Amino acid sequence: MLAAVLLGIMLGSLFIAPLADRFGRRRIIILSTLAFGAMTLATSFAWDLNSLLILRLLTGLGLGGAMPNAIALTSEYCPERRRAFLVMLMFGGFSLGSAGGGFFAAYLVPHYGWHAVLLFGGILPLVLVPILMWRLPESMQFLVNRGEDGPQVRALATRLDPDISPEAKLVTGQEASPRQSVPDLFTHGRAPITLLLWLMFFMSMLDLYLVVNWLPTVLHAQGAAMGQAAIAGSIFQLGGLVGTIVLGLLSDRFGRGRMLMVAYGFAAVCLAAVAYAQGGSLNLTIAIAGAGFGVVGGQIAANALSAAFYPTSLRSTGVGWCLGVGRIGSVIGPVVGGILLSMDMPPRQLFLLSIIPMVIAAIAAAFIQLHYRPVGRPAIAH
Repeated sequence: MLAAVLLGIMLGSLFIAPLADRFGRRRIIILSTLAFGAMTLATSFAWDLNSLLILRLLTGLGLGGAMPNAIALTSEYCPERRRAFLVMLMFGGFSLGSAGGGFFAAYLVPHYGWHAVLLFGGILPLVLVPILMWRLPESMQFLVNRGEDGPQVRALATRLDPDISPEAKLVTGQEASPRQSVPDLFTHGRAPITLLLWLMFFMSMLDLYLVVNWLPTVLHAQGAAMGQAAIAGSIFQLGGLVGTIVLGLLSDRFGRGRMLMVAYGFAAVCLAAVAYAQGGSLNLTIAIAGAGFGVVGGQIAANALSAAFYPTSLRSTGVGWCLGVGRIGSVIGPVVGGILLSMDMPPRQLFLLSIIPMVIAAIAAAFIQLHYRPVGRPAIAH
């Protein structure tokens, strides 16, 4: 069941999110939100395992289309000096939703059954859809890059700068190229950074989902009570929320690649501490929060980095494929963990092995920092 959702998110990131580079971020975000809301709602009425699997797969497609474009759209309305922080702050909602969803489920399931969780999770995004249709703007950079300069663009420009002259010419500083596609991720010197981003996303999300799925099991095996082991997931996500804010503030000042390297290195140290800490101890709680700081915060920082690297005409495709490749890791991570534990590997060793992907991700981030150059830096001028 979990694999069906992750597979859907991967396919949505790879093939639906890039459509926004042709049809616009706003349209794809709204349609994707409508899709994952409707499919989640429909899942509550699933009649057998097969229907449940199909509906969860379709839900994942909507999620995979929405998330990369939320990153792209936010990035295109952020000033360069604050872009990493604001994109990461926006995506911090993902961590809040992850933590909050667990608390809602803990209340709803005992009282109303599992169907109630899906009803609740489906209705909320459907309520959000008309609000998005009313207030969510299209990317101004996307519109200008396509050569549009009509009332819609002028209205957006006036909201950003009320003093703009009616005769002003709006430009993005980038060549208009509305039909760019996946092969263009490897042109104009982008190939090395694209491959490094894919490697970093793969390792980061492999570790993220390995830890999220197996943390309670490992902690219980180390002596923690089941209740404490279950709460550990929320501590991990809350640590990630703190990491999102702190890394966002520091990335704009010290460099995105540099802070990613630090985050993943810190996560490796904290994962080692989790492996050796005693169940139920304060040291264990701190280590779990620190691991969330580096793993979750690092992944969200990677999202911001990918959005900053690609030009407007390629941004949704670039971010979508980074997340799509990362989702392959998110499927592999939990499976590998399950195989290793089924082979009677001591749970402590599983967490020690989880250090390896973090080290590889840190190395990739270091190379990105060394070779990164903004490609077609987006900046609206008039």
